Amino acid sequence: MALIRALFRRRPLRSSALVAAMLMAAIAPRIAQAEALLVIEADTGKVLQAENATYPWYPASVTKIMTAYVALKAVKDGRMTLDTLLTVSPTAAAQAPSKMGFKPGTQVTLDNALKMMMVKSANDIAVVIAEGVGGSIDGFSAEMNKTAQRLGMTQTSYVNPNGLPAEGQITSARDLGILARAIIRDLPEYEYFMHIPAIKFGRRVTANFNKLIGRYPGADGMKTGFICASGFNLVATATRNNKRLIAVVLGAQSSAQRAAKAAQLLERGFGGNKLSWLKPSLGTVDALAPIDASPPNLRDEMCGPKRKRPAAENEEDDPDIVADNNSSNNEASVSMFTAGLQAPTMKVSDLLAMPAAAATPVIVYTGPTRTGAAILEADAAEAANQAASVAKRKKGAKAAKLAAKPDAEAAKKDAKPAAKPDAKPAAAAQKPKAAAVAPAAKPAGAPKADKKPDAAAKPAAANSAAKPAAAPAAKPAAKPAAQQKPDAAPRG
Repeated sequence: MALIRALFRRRPLRSSALVAAMLMAAIAPRIAQAEALLVIEADTGKVLQAENATYPWYPASVTKIMTAYVALKAVKDGRMTLDTLLTVSPTAAAQAPSKMGFKPGTQVTLDNALKMMMVKSANDIAVVIAEGVGGSIDGFSAEMNKTAQRLGMTQTSYVNPNGLPAEGQITSARDLGILARAIIRDLPEYEYFMHIPAIKFGRRVTANFNKLIGRYPGADGMKTGFICASGFNLVATATRNNKRLIAVVLGAQSSAQRAAKAAQLLERGFGGNKLSWLKPSLGTVDALAPIDASPPNLRDEMCGPKRKRPAAENEEDDPDIVADNNSSNNEASVSMFTAGLQAPTMKVSDLLAMPAAAATPVIVYTGPTRTGAAILEADAAEAANQAASVAKRKKGAKAAKLAAKPDAEAAKKDAKPAAKPDAKPAAAAQKPKAAAVAPAAKPAGAPKADKKPDAAAKPAAANSAAKPAAAPAAKPAAKPAAQQKPDAAPRG
């Protein structure tokens, strides 16, 4: 506001368009770097706090709230049931993580698919649901967009059911607040899909990415999301004393910080603001005026070279949870009376750093619907399959390691003899040469004709002892010359 007043205190500009351009240039970077925040009352839609709430944003996996809404509405309308079997297609299996990783042809009920999608945020299962309900990704996306228009989500458009990066996949905090209200209002009998603490598939247990579940008193939904362009998103709901609030956080720096922001928003909403009567009413979420702009792209900030490591939806080693510096002590702490704890208040950072409340994971499985002991049998069978697969991989890795070890040892053995024997024979070969030279020096007085055969006969001299070779050669040397020539040849 100070910037705006300063602009208008200057001398008049030639064009109002130029003023608008300067304002947008000054404001846009600030908006692009900010978060979008919203907290509303679930029953009335009354806005309690809003910051950039109507600024377009990439939804990431909070898209799956709409995917669940459309699928569950189909169940409620009788088009299908939760027991309907869906088949994993090659397209679904090819989706990027996070995913269940099922092979094409695997079948899963809609009930289990919804649990996998909402807890693990499985992108492959979102496509399985879309193809099972809408016939194809495009067909289901058309249903999503039609539903968004019916609900009044004027800033939202969908291209896929999982929120993976796609041109035209856009929403806003305002629209997500409207969608969360629709889930609560239209599908109360299916709300448990929004706050399952964890799922168990064989040996694999996956906790809900929403850190408020099991930690924040009264937390009961809904969904997280992350892609590099959007930052960390969260739509969270909580209920206390029959009052239910919806908080939306878009563009947080980490999964821990989005949870902390949401907890602070909820706490302010539950605690109320004694000075709220001084502020103008923000009206209802439907009445918030949309902003016509392009969504900010946080890719460089989230996944660029400036960050020590690329961010990820399921990161467990988040940076320390940072409380809002503008929060008062009351706003930065959470009342624990409703949770039955002794301490009256607890800081948000301490609360979210605590382990989640103990809860039995919900068993999920492939194949048709099972009940009672059959569920446990399916779970045990999947656990055995996973254990066998792990053992097979370990055995293969061990066998490969053992196979490589003898080769390495053989290479070492080959390397050592190759060095030492080469040195010793060389030394041994030098000594006989010296021995051969010594005896050749004594008969130097023999006729010159004998010297040339000596050079050619060195091998023979090397095989005989030095003294025996010299003694016999001295005596026959005095005999007739006819006997000297044959003696010279063997010595060579």
